[in-house]
Amino acid sequence: MFNGVVIAAYIIAAVLFILSLGGLSDQEKARRGNLYGMLGMGIAILATIFGPGVQSYWLLMLMVLVGASIGANMARKVEMTAMPQLVAMLHSFVGLAAVLIGFSNTLSLSVDPTHALSGSARTIHDVEVYLGIIIGAITFTGSLIAYGKLTGKLSSSPLSLPARHWLNAGGLVIVTLLAVSFIGESHSLFALTLATLIAFAVGAHLVMSIGGADMPVVISMLNSYSGWAAAATGFMLNNDLLIVTGALVGSSGAILSYIMCRAMNRGFISVILGGFGAPATSSGSGDEEPEGEAIAILPEETAQLLNQAKSVVIVPGYGMAVAHAQHPVSSLTNKLRDKGVNVRFAIHPVAGRMPGHMNVLLAEARVPYDIVLEMDEINEELPETDVVMVIGANDIVNPAALEVPDSPIAGMPVLEVWNAKYVIVSKRSMATGYAGVENPLFFRDNTRMLFGDARDSIEAVLSAIE
Repeated sequence: MFNGVVIAAYIIAAVLFILSLGGLSDQEKARRGNLYGMLGMGIAILATIFGPGVQSYWLLMLMVLVGASIGANMARKVEMTAMPQLVAMLHSFVGLAAVLIGFSNTLSLSVDPTHALSGSARTIHDVEVYLGIIIGAITFTGSLIAYGKLTGKLSSSPLSLPARHWLNAGGLVIVTLLAVSFIGESHSLFALTLATLIAFAVGAHLVMSIGGADMPVVISMLNSYSGWAAAATGFMLNNDLLIVTGALVGSSGAILSYIMCRAMNRGFISVILGGFGAPATSSGSGDEEPEGEAIAILPEETAQLLNQAKSVVIVPGYGMAVAHAQHPVSSLTNKLRDKGVNVRFAIHPVAGRMPGHMNVLLAEARVPYDIVLEMDEINEELPETDVVMVIGANDIVNPAALEVPDSPIAGMPVLEVWNAKYVIVSKRSMATGYAGVENPLFFRDNTRMLFGDARDSIEAVLSAIE
């Protein structure tokens, strides 16, 4: 009877997780989706704690309290700019958990073989354990490298080792061959350990080989990996909820990665394999300094242009998040709309450091959802726009993506802001973006550079507007 209650709780939790994903697909329903997800996770945790198989409630509750305290403290202190790093770190926890659970399961059967399976049931179980550990190992080290790149502890430039694709392929072939020594009667713990170490190396190398411009795709890709690792662990533990949840996370992460790759004109397999199959870039014009001279503008002059404008498009980027400028930007939007100016926001699929980063920031500042448009919706209207304000963005408005064939970001769809009458770029300096590519936009005749901290600059413009 008690086991039936646990199963019913798992079903309710699974339904709530599905409703959560449905809510998160729309900005207006995102808050409700989060609530569904939190409620579902709460039910799942309680059902697991009070379900059958728990031998030490004191130890379990101690671990829950420790984990909850650490999680609550991190969530309270983390800045919105550090959210992608936090997500990457959480993915690493999922991967490491899959590895540890797999080894624990294997060692427990070695110590107490009375519970060991036999025949085809054992083979299936060994496959589940092996896949869970390998996927978890790749997720763990890959997420740690992503964390290092996002925090700036590691270079955002891709690592290009000689024959790097052969190294990845060779590692995966060896891991596959070692599976033969683990699955079945031999059950070699040495083979499992060696395969795990190779998977650790492959995961780290895969993400090290991916450049900074593709990091948002990497985040969603690692999210998918963590889901499949959780699903494999669910099969290993015979936990239906873990299987369903892992499948939801894995499939949604894979779909999101594919959608983002299409939006960036990147091959999905190419990004996952660190550029495999991508055309090599030369050191020609992609590395040349843009010609021209950047023209600076003062906040008062910016306010004058905005006062005269009938249509304004604001393009937010990671620099806006770093400067905590989303609230002044929201105030500026309200002031301009009160004056009858048609203000809209243009969001690039990879703006920021993870999918939806800018949407979350704008929602936090209570910017109306209906004026936040995607790149495909706004690009064709930019030629009729009076002023485009680029706030802390760089690579996503770089014309080199369309005009320089050998640029590292060549072929990536960008917001074609240079087609507007005037472009105002709010930046601290002339430094390159995360992809490390010079931006010719800064030197265009219709571009003006508003130098300084984005928050201070927008507040100065706000006070100067009539």
